[in-house]
Amino acid sequence: MMILPAFIVTTLFAYGPMFGLYMAFINYSPGGGSFFSQFFHSEFVGFSWFHYFFNNGDFYIIMRNTLATSGLSLLIGFPAPILLALIINEVRQGFFKKFVQTASYLPYFISWVIAANIIVTFLSSQGILNKLLVLFHLTDQPVQFLQNGHYFWIIIAISNMWKDMGFNSIMYLAAIAAINPEVYEAARVDGANKIKQMVHVTLPALRPTIVILMILAIGGILNAGFDQQYLLQNTTVLHYSEVIDTYAYRYGLQNSMFSYGAAVGMFKSVVALVLVISVNAISKKVNEVSLF
Repeated sequence: MMILPAFIVTTLFAYGPMFGLYMAFINYSPGGGSFFSQFFHSEFVGFSWFHYFFNNGDFYIIMRNTLATSGLSLLIGFPAPILLALIINEVRQGFFKKFVQTASYLPYFISWVIAANIIVTFLSSQGILNKLLVLFHLTDQPVQFLQNGHYFWIIIAISNMWKDMGFNSIMYLAAIAAINPEVYEAARVDGANKIKQMVHVTLPALRPTIVILMILAIGGILNAGFDQQYLLQNTTVLHYSEVIDTYAYRYGLQNSMFSYGAAVGMFKSVVALVLVISVNAISKKVNEVSLF
């Protein structure tokens, strides 16, 4: 009975809408009559929309931007919460520890609309970053960060890290809290300092958590994000900022190519499923730690 509400919600909102994946294989165009009548009587075109996506000139640019943004976000953002959790764990002053934890969590609860405005203000020609660069004579004039496509990927990666780092550290802090204090005492008796305790006690205890979260992170490598990309992009950096999510939105909704947008979204989901299963199998074989 306790599971029943969650089962109903999951069925209605997670599995129920999956019939809409059929849209990727038809030429759907809304018109008169009911949605279901239009949906199930549309022309079946098979894999035509997928073929169109793979063979037009946009595919390589979209995949490049998506993989570059996600790869940098993973490279920068994945170790950050682990490092933050290790640092917070070593803070012994109670008030300061709680303050740091709260301050690091706050960005996660800020919507991307507000966060994007903060980032734009920070990186503008009159923003604090440019003022510091000019003040320390690192540049002669303000740098147009958001008008230069070469900076866009790293801006998104650092923004994702800043926003999610504190919240993601909660899982690692919980795993650290479960470590038996006697193990640390034994390490101290053997002459291990704080650094050696981190390396030989804390990190090995965190390995199962790290592996599981890594599997999920790699599975979402094509999920470069929509909100941050859409809110921070502009026409001058569109060649670097357009990723699968914004591309599907632009063609699927703005250009009313609903079936094409559904095909692009389905491609991303299938790749994510294959990656999760593959990385999970490799991890299970190599580390004997897996998600399922």
